[in-house]
Amino acid sequence: MSKSWQVYAQHILDAIAKIRRIQARGDVTQDEVLYDAALRNLQTLSEATQLLPDEQKANYPDIPWREISGFRNILVHNYLGDIDPNTIAAVIDKHLPPLEASVCLMLATPNASCKDT
Repeated sequence: MSKSWQVYAQHILDAIAKIRRIQARGDVTQDEVLYDAALRNLQTLSEATQLLPDEQKANYPDIPWREISGFRNILVHNYLGDIDPNTIAAVIDKHLPPLEASVCLMLATPNASCKDT
C-alpha cells in the first residue's frame, strides 16, 4: 500500500523548515557543512514533489514543478560538485517561500500542520 500524497507534502514542508534552521546557523554560501545540509534537504523536497499527484500540482501553475524535479536530478547527479553556492542560496530565498505556501494550501484541511507562512 503506497503512502498518501499528504505524507509527501508534509515531507516538503519539513525539509523547508530544516533549511530555515540551517540558514539560521549561518551563510550557506560560506560554510560547506551548512551548504551540504541545505543541498541534502533541497534534494529531499525535490524528490517529494515528484510524488505529489499531478491533479494537485495543476492547481498551482505558478510553481515550476518540472524544474523542481529537474533540479533534483542536478543535485543528485552532480558528481563533480560544481553547483554554485550563490545559486543555491538564491533558489532557497526566491523559490522556497512560494512552494511552501502552495503546499500549505494543498494541505488546507482542519488537520493540516502548516504554520503561518
